[in-house]
Amino acid sequence: PFTSSSFNHSTPVLVQRGHATTLPCWLEPSQSAEGVEVRWYRTDGFHSPVMLYRGKKFENSSQEASYAGRVSFGLMDTASGGLAAGDVSLKLVDVTLKDEGDYTCYVSSDQNHESQIIHLDVTREYHESGENMEKQRMVKKNVSPYLHIRCSFCESGGWYPQPNLLWSDQKQVLTHKSLKYSNESSGLRSVHSWLLVSSPSVVSCSVGLSGEETKKASIRLDNTTQPSKQGKEKHLFFLHFSTVNVTLVETGNQYLTIKNLMLRDAPVQSPVEHKVTCRTAIRGKLEKSSGRHYWEVSLGNGTVGFKQSWWLGVTSTTAIPQDVDFSPTASNGYWFLSSSPGSADSLQFSTEPKVSLPVSSKPQTVGVYLDKDSGELSFYDVEQRSLIGSLTATFTGEVFPFFNPGMGDKSPMKILHHSTEQDPSNDMAKSVDTDK
Repeated sequence: PFTSSSFNHSTPVLVQRGHATTLPCWLEPSQSAEGVEVRWYRTDGFHSPVMLYRGKKFENSSQEASYAGRVSFGLMDTASGGLAAGDVSLKLVDVTLKDEGDYTCYVSSDQNHESQIIHLDVTREYHESGENMEKQRMVKKNVSPYLHIRCSFCESGGWYPQPNLLWSDQKQVLTHKSLKYSNESSGLRSVHSWLLVSSPSVVSCSVGLSGEETKKASIRLDNTTQPSKQGKEKHLFFLHFSTVNVTLVETGNQYLTIKNLMLRDAPVQSPVEHKVTCRTAIRGKLEKSSGRHYWEVSLGNGTVGFKQSWWLGVTSTTAIPQDVDFSPTASNGYWFLSSSPGSADSLQFSTEPKVSLPVSSKPQTVGVYLDKDSGELSFYDVEQRSLIGSLTATFTGEVFPFFNPGMGDKSPMKILHHSTEQDPSNDMAKSVDTDK
């Protein structure tokens, strides 16, 4: 049996059309769900469920036809124990635009039943046509008339009363694609919103109460890889980055294993098994504190697999707290990109409010570009030669590279070193058209 206080859920989930995603839902504290009924259904679709598990087997006779062959139990994260540990998350593949909307996770036993609604937002790639396409041709004659829409997701919780959320760029207020409020178990309010942008821009998400100071996160969204009519890719690059070799500041952390610049969590018991904390974090050191720096970090490959949990960025602190309840954010000196808990289809920044970026594939190697003087921190997918996203910040004092290999992954995190006389073809770069 379970009680209402033991039922947990997640914030809205964002996925790109055609990809797979997981809608998280689990019982807490951990308890087996193998003997209960688990029913996932859409609005007014209780008797034609998306997925029904009952009597320790799936029942497909009444399943909504459009979900046949596309649903199964998923894992809320890589450390999940699955159904035996109370994880009843729904995995949905080949997502369509019609899949967008509310999903109810309903769990029942002989003694009790509970339900929770999780919202799914589906994004897509847009193609401009007609007059707008002709305008784009005139602006960039060498770039094919293709427009890739980038999406950013912003969320913030712990508010009372209901807060205001505002998107803006450097010129104007922007119109969101979705804005939703929800109640937290504590009685406080949370807000979730996402935005589409069609051109490189710095966008800000601000959340706060009327008449009081707001929390604001600013990121740069860019499109650096564009397919042409012939199916080839045209890359936009300039300003080659010369990589710097980062060294690690080892402190004898019992929760980390370090060998040849490879990092992984040590095989010791952690007080929080399913949560990545600063206990597995470490800072690095640059040769000089000012100016521009670029370094690369491997997050796995096709042979050993890709990392599922990680943090990567910079910090201004010289002593990383070991308290598992400490939350590192940009407001307390930690600026980083990380995997997104519960979602394999997005990455997130350590900002307040939280900002997430949907990705079509997991990066194998991430390039980190720091321009301390101008306040820019950018992250690149090295293999795709594309910008993932950028943070804007005011860095005061010295900042240090910041790494966290996460927990429970087979793949290590590896800091890459390059020879002094580096092949320019291996350098990463920022955008201009190279296809002339």
